[in-house]
Amino acid sequence: MKGQIPHATISRLPIYLRCLSSGKAGRTTCSSEQLARVAGVNSAQVRKDLSYLGSYGVRGVGYDIADLEAQIRRVLGLEREYAAVIVGAGNLGRALAHYDGFTDAGFRIAALLDVDPAKVGGGPDGVPVLPLPELERVVADEDVSIGIIAVPASGAQDVADRLCAAGIRSILNFAPTVLQVDESVEVRRVDLSTELQILTFHLHNRATATS
Repeated sequence: MKGQIPHATISRLPIYLRCLSSGKAGRTTCSSEQLARVAGVNSAQVRKDLSYLGSYGVRGVGYDIADLEAQIRRVLGLEREYAAVIVGAGNLGRALAHYDGFTDAGFRIAALLDVDPAKVGGGPDGVPVLPLPELERVVADEDVSIGIIAVPASGAQDVADRLCAAGIRSILNFAPTVLQVDESVEVRRVDLSTELQILTFHLHNRATATS
C-alpha cells in the first residue's frame, strides 16, 4: 500500500469491489475504463485510486480481478467477519436485519435490540430480537464491532452513548440527527431525507434551467 489513502478514495473502494464481484463472470481481467463505466467515475480517477493500493495494472490487459479484489478487501479490513447489532426493531431495523447484502459483504447481524417488550422474540431470518438491557452482554458474547442505530432521532444519542459505553467504536447511524461521540468513535450517518432533498434540488434546478 502506497502512503495514506485519501478519504474520497476509501469511499470509492467498496464501489469498485462491488463492481468487480458482480461483473467477473467468465473474466479474469478488467480495464480501468470498464471499471470506471460501472462505477460512475472516469478511468483516470480509477487508476489514481488503485495506485494507492500499489496496483497499476498491465497496459493493454488491465487489472487481474482476483488480485485486485484481494487488495481492496485487505485495505478495507474485510479479511474477517464482523458482528453487528441493530438497535431499533421497527420497520427499518427489521428491514436492515433482512438485508442479504450485509452477509455477502462479510457482516453478521448478531441481534436486534429494542425497548418495546412486544417486539422481543424471533426476528427476520432467525436474528433474535432482544430487550435493550441485553446490549452489553450481546456485545461481549458475540464480539460485536459495529452498532447500527435505527431508532427515532429523539432516542439516538442515548443509544449511541450506550453503544460507546459497551465498547463499540464504529456506528452506522440511520437516525436523522448528529451524534455527539468521543473522537475515538467512527460514525457514518445515513440520512435518507437529506438525500431526497438533494435530489429535489437537482430536480428544481433542472426544471428552472428548461423553463
